[in-house]
Amino acid sequence: MPGRFITLEGGEGAGKTTLSRSLAAALAEVGLPVLRTREPGGAPGAEAVRGLILGQGPWDPVAEAMLHFAARREHVARTIRPALEAGIWVVCDRFADSTLAYQGAGQGLSHEVWERLCELALGALRPELTLVLDLPPERGMDRAMSRGDANRYEMQGSDFHARVRAGFLAIAAEEPGRCAVLDAAASADAVLAAALGATRERLAAPV
Repeated sequence: MPGRFITLEGGEGAGKTTLSRSLAAALAEVGLPVLRTREPGGAPGAEAVRGLILGQGPWDPVAEAMLHFAARREHVARTIRPALEAGIWVVCDRFADSTLAYQGAGQGLSHEVWERLCELALGALRPELTLVLDLPPERGMDRAMSRGDANRYEMQGSDFHARVRAGFLAIAAEEPGRCAVLDAAASADAVLAAALGATRERLAAPV
């Protein structure tokens, strides 16, 4: 039986990394094979592109999206698809929705270009469940900046982050069967409980 594919999306400081750890641990505790991964990255070539994306710029929006999808193609080919075919559940911190929110809503990339890049890089692969962690941008940025060592996206202004948040919420509204919006302002335990509830409901996971 193939594995199941879960992605976590949301703006800066929303708690995706924390949730990915706890969700993967909860799946493993009930005996499911699980792989936790991230984007940009998740495979050697993709990690090399990650440094380029986060450390340099600004890029033209199409060029930036192409870089993300180049890394994503490697991630899918080397890590995600082999895991799913081996029956492993994959929990991924960011995926193609992030490019639509950041480069699309945030930077003006057209939906048509995003769809063409998806088709080229991903084929028919799409997440079966996407957990969108929603948080007011100013609160998320406070969290992100408190970590230190801010990346290029975290240094963008409040208007950019407001557009990114709106982009994620628009994606969730357009695909309610795939996406579940979680209140990322809640405690980590409450966010995990909501994520587990969505995973049980949407994927019949025994968690």
